[in-house]
Amino acid sequence: MEQMIWSFLWSEVGVVLLMLVLLAGPLLYLLISSKSSSPSSGSSSMNLPLPAGDYEVFLNFRGADVRYHFADSLYTCLVKNGIRTFFDEEELRKGMEMGPVLMKSIEGSKIYIPIFSPDYASSSWPLRELAHMVKCYEHGKGHIILPIFYMVKTRDVKYQQGPFEKSFRQLAKKYDSETITGWKKALQTVGEMKGWTVSPSTRQGVTIDEVFSSVRSHLMENYKLVTGQLVGIDPHIEQVKGLLHKGVKIVGIQGMSGIGKTNIAKAVYDSISAQFDRCCFVEDVRAILSKSDGIVTLQNKILSDILRYDTKVRDASQGIQKIKDRVCCWNNILIVLDNIDEWFVFADTLGDLTHFRSKSRFIITTVDERVFKFFQEYELYQPEGMNAYIALQLFSRHAFGTDYPPQEYISLSEDFVKVAAGLPLAVKAIGSLLFRKDKSFWGAKLIQLQDIPPAMVQERLKIIYMDLTPEEKHIFLDIACYFIGQDFNEPSYLWSDCNLHPLIVIDTLCLKSLIKIDERNKFWMHDQYRILGRAIVREEDILNPWKRSRMWSNKDVLDMLRDKEGTERLEVLIVDMTAADFVLTQKEFHKLSGLRYLNVSHGRLSGNFKKILPNLCWLRLHYCHSIPIDFNVKKLVILDLFLCPVGDNWRCWDRIKEACRLKAITVSSCDNMREVPDLFGCRRLEWINFGLCVNMGGEFHIGNFKVLRVLKFSDTKITKLKGDIGRLQNLQEIKVEYSRLREIPASIGKLSSLKILDLRGLQIEVPELPTSLKRLTLSSPRVPNLLELSKLKDLMLMQVGNGQDALVLHQKSVDPNDQNHYSRRRGMRTLISSSPTLPSSLNTLLIQGCQPLERLPNLADLSTLTSLTLSIIGVRRIAGLGELRMLEVFHLLSAPNLINLNGLIHLDLLMDLRVSGCTILRKLPSLSNLTRLKKLEIIDCPLLSEIQGLGELGDLSILRMRRCYQLNGVMGLDKLESLQELVITHCPSIVKLPDLSALVHLWDMEIAGCYHLTEVTGIERLESLYVLLID
Repeated sequence: MEQMIWSFLWSEVGVVLLMLVLLAGPLLYLLISSKSSSPSSGSSSMNLPLPAGDYEVFLNFRGADVRYHFADSLYTCLVKNGIRTFFDEEELRKGMEMGPVLMKSIEGSKIYIPIFSPDYASSSWPLRELAHMVKCYEHGKGHIILPIFYMVKTRDVKYQQGPFEKSFRQLAKKYDSETITGWKKALQTVGEMKGWTVSPSTRQGVTIDEVFSSVRSHLMENYKLVTGQLVGIDPHIEQVKGLLHKGVKIVGIQGMSGIGKTNIAKAVYDSISAQFDRCCFVEDVRAILSKSDGIVTLQNKILSDILRYDTKVRDASQGIQKIKDRVCCWNNILIVLDNIDEWFVFADTLGDLTHFRSKSRFIITTVDERVFKFFQEYELYQPEGMNAYIALQLFSRHAFGTDYPPQEYISLSEDFVKVAAGLPLAVKAIGSLLFRKDKSFWGAKLIQLQDIPPAMVQERLKIIYMDLTPEEKHIFLDIACYFIGQDFNEPSYLWSDCNLHPLIVIDTLCLKSLIKIDERNKFWMHDQYRILGRAIVREEDILNPWKRSRMWSNKDVLDMLRDKEGTERLEVLIVDMTAADFVLTQKEFHKLSGLRYLNVSHGRLSGNFKKILPNLCWLRLHYCHSIPIDFNVKKLVILDLFLCPVGDNWRCWDRIKEACRLKAITVSSCDNMREVPDLFGCRRLEWINFGLCVNMGGEFHIGNFKVLRVLKFSDTKITKLKGDIGRLQNLQEIKVEYSRLREIPASIGKLSSLKILDLRGLQIEVPELPTSLKRLTLSSPRVPNLLELSKLKDLMLMQVGNGQDALVLHQKSVDPNDQNHYSRRRGMRTLISSSPTLPSSLNTLLIQGCQPLERLPNLADLSTLTSLTLSIIGVRRIAGLGELRMLEVFHLLSAPNLINLNGLIHLDLLMDLRVSGCTILRKLPSLSNLTRLKKLEIIDCPLLSEIQGLGELGDLSILRMRRCYQLNGVMGLDKLESLQELVITHCPSIVKLPDLSALVHLWDMEIAGCYHLTEVTGIERLESLYVLLID
């Protein structure tokens, strides 16, 4: 009877008690260790959601010697770092069968760690568990087995030898042969796996660290935020990781909505999170903080993820204190805050940044650069749009489910990619829209999308627009409808006159990534935002464009003018009259009393406009065959006439003094102008441009324009600047190149704001110049105080007409890859012998065109030089090249007398190398040390016979070789696994190329004019190849 009672207890209550102990054990340890242990300084995994069961790791072992030493230490390490681990309490299961709870714990765990010891097979329990682990592993559901061979040999486990052979002889007496065979098969399977061997001489702490690192890595792989392969993401990951290594705590990813900021942040998080003690990714912070309890919700999310258990705080103050006490103490944590806006204040949510330890990192994604105004130090990454190839691949995945479109859809697909304009969000949305649709649907949708964005993209972008102020919305819509590609200065005058505060608003729009001001000072807006802005205006009146506040369609504007329609709502009118068959008179404009900006090109205007358009602020007439005899100028702010038949007798010149608001006047390429208009009363002028009025001569009275910022009269016959130019303390730019100016007033040296001065083509003596200059263009190298111009970044010394000297030095001002820049300077000669040394502060040096020069000054002192471009006919060698250790870009162009490039091997930071037009260069130094090189171009080097060290360039992505007639091979080409573009043309001495099958990333290959090359092997294995040209 007593025996029956005990059996019942074991079979019912005992099982329950057993499971309670088993489940409570790790939890109790977690609670105890959280109070008694300080955070580990080693790496650990992130806060991971569990797999199907309650555990992430299942420990399987046998014997007290293992339990209280190695297994216990490993269990402590795993649990202490937040990894939920099942600890096999085998002594509690004597006489039990493997129940459903234990099976579920095995099936639900991601990783199995069997610890094989000499006593392992003396009990059936570890063998039963192992057999079930192997069964789960073989079902292919992602389970991982990491075996540890503790004081046993792997072959003993695999073949059941040594202590295992003895144990199985005893087991064979209790269990049937089928069970024994199953256990042996499980041991053989796991015995063949790679694991760790622990011998008496092994440092067990090191092994435990290695096991933990492996567990952490596998778990991180299993719980990545990015579950699919992101097209073109790798370069972005490397850029952000590079910024994270610079030592600052804050790294921002900032750009327009839809550019892929969140995906980049997720991919970076997946890539690096295993390196941190604790990690947290908070998606769409902006949405969280929009709620009344947003800060507390955000704090609870961060605390729960970092501490790895649910926690609640009552208010923001308590949250900040708890973050300081429980989060900041960790040695290195990673927190990603996705999609925050300018209202987010770091200190209000997470407390003082200085409380976090130096190895901690924060990644912030946002559209608004103002987010970072509260941080003293931060690094910023601004991703660009996708290139056409990557965008086509992404589009194809969503439109076809493959990496590339079918042949018959390539052209259409490329058209849709153009519509998306490199915006990943748009590319995916459009591709998904077209999935499994026929060609007729594609064609109709293409027409629609060229004017109207997909609804999802539009709604996403509209979120940003709706947050703008009325002034910001007004200017955003103006730019979207009219001013993309236009200089930002002129419309700024218009907006300023409307009290829209354009400088502040434009800065805000730039920070929000809605627009950009490019290097030419022109507005740039992403196509998706342009379409969005116009869609918003279109909603004002779907059927009648002339009733809207803005009209951008030239056809709609012509129809309105022809029908003499329009309303006072219309403020801006831009029209090209090239195809128009009517003349513009007062009648066409009589309903447009609200018009503030009139822009007419290629038109004919007739009559007197003095009594209409009372609110006209900006008049722009370009290429017009005739113009009105008069205009209402009372509110005129900008007057812009180009290639128009305007002359000295135009009535507006007599009344221009009435234009008390006039800020900018441009009269350019108007050949009928022979005198400078009398602008004496226009004291608010900030911009004067009479450039290319080739017949305009006489004197220019300059002294009254005290707020003038820009003065231009290049290619005119103006002979003298009259007045005290030194009084114009706001003057920033003077361009008078190729004019007839006889002298520069000495008082120019007083212009403390002057940044740009262009005196090209003027054979005059140059006085002392202001030290504020950043860009200077001269036709004489004789400047009294040239060495004192400490802020000078761009210096160009040119002789025009007599073929003498030209020296071009730049400091970060000119892109050395800009071929248009080069073409504008061709034919210039360079005299540098009078300058034996160059400024050591140079970052970028460009010297071009010097036929008689046979040597350069020594470049060794240019220790900060990062970009060097030389195009110098006659140079034989480059002294000091090897000392340019910071050089990243080196372009050598048109140096037919160059005999060597000694020192090239020492440029180990070089990423871009181009050698072109070196007609007697026979050999290059080995490139093996240039391991960072990404782009290599060797062009027009007919005597070059070999390229040494090519196979060591593991990062090389572009290789181009053209017209190297003696080049007899490309050794090492087969080792360039990162290569994406390969061009070999007109290299007739090449007979054979290595097998190319290893170039798995190659997508563009061109081989032509290699007449002795009969075969290219390995092409059939290049799965990424997209463009192939072989002649």
